[in-house]
Amino acid sequence: MAENLTADVHDVVIIGSGPAGYTAAIYASRANLEPVMFTSSVQAGGELMNTTDVENFPGFPDGIMGPELMSHLEAQARKFGTDVQYEDVVEVDLKAEPKRITLGDGTKHYARAVIIATGSQYRELGIEGESALTGKGVSWCATCDGFFFRDMPLAVVGGGDSAMEEALFLTKFASKVYVIHRRDELRASQIMADRALANEKIEFIWNSTVETINGEDKVQSVDIRNLESGDVNTLDVNGVFIAIGSDPRTDLVKDVLKINDEDGTIVVQEPSTATNIPGVFAAGDVVDGKYRQAITAAGMGAKAAIDVEDYLGANPAAVKSPQLLSEGI
Repeated sequence: MAENLTADVHDVVIIGSGPAGYTAAIYASRANLEPVMFTSSVQAGGELMNTTDVENFPGFPDGIMGPELMSHLEAQARKFGTDVQYEDVVEVDLKAEPKRITLGDGTKHYARAVIIATGSQYRELGIEGESALTGKGVSWCATCDGFFFRDMPLAVVGGGDSAMEEALFLTKFASKVYVIHRRDELRASQIMADRALANEKIEFIWNSTVETINGEDKVQSVDIRNLESGDVNTLDVNGVFIAIGSDPRTDLVKDVLKINDEDGTIVVQEPSTATNIPGVFAAGDVVDGKYRQAITAAGMGAKAAIDVEDYLGANPAAVKSPQLLSEGI
């Protein structure tokens, strides 16, 4: 049995926000494509919403807070006509023509083209105590939770820029910050490493991994294994901030789009942002397993919008206005 539904077919739907999604929206809006963006109801703005000072985004010589930067990008997208909706996409049919996008409340949207800009998600340690104590001292966001640990000893796990940023931010509140890193040198950029190494509140624990996170109703300590000696010691801390990287958010599309076996990112037909399905494009950290910078994500977002414009120009729609769509139920 089929039900005829009357629905608008959008030129382009953008799934996800962040620098890639919002830049794609800005470019698509200025091309009169009237984009609809579904940002996610709980994670709108991407990882920059959890970032403090952004010092390397062009145009801000004094730096800018991550949430403020995302607010500017959203305002710019809205200014040019993007329909920004704080909704979760739970299912997509990208092979259908037009593409079908289903929201959490069951509402369906249709589009001639789709841009996937779902970004990445924080990587977990996968150790005992991590899940049970999440929200009880285990965190992936210093800017979100650091205030609650005033005058307490804390641990940061990781050795990249994000770990150094977390550690430096936490020194504003913590009595002591221990950075636990599995290597004997940092992977962070030189400027971030120098700042952390020079901070008197930060102590580095090298060549070590966290084995377990201990506590009943809240974090009380961590067990740390030295990778050279094999010795395990307990460190008393009241919070553990995990900053070991992130994984691309591909759950919506991993069964239909081509995925890179090495890093889990969506494969695109470089130098374009086109995926293996016509009319579907991808940009930002969900594609980029190497650079993972706000500026490179924004650049890919611009490319995706231009690619969509070219695709729609080469594949004119039979009907752009509302039309009858047949959907099996």
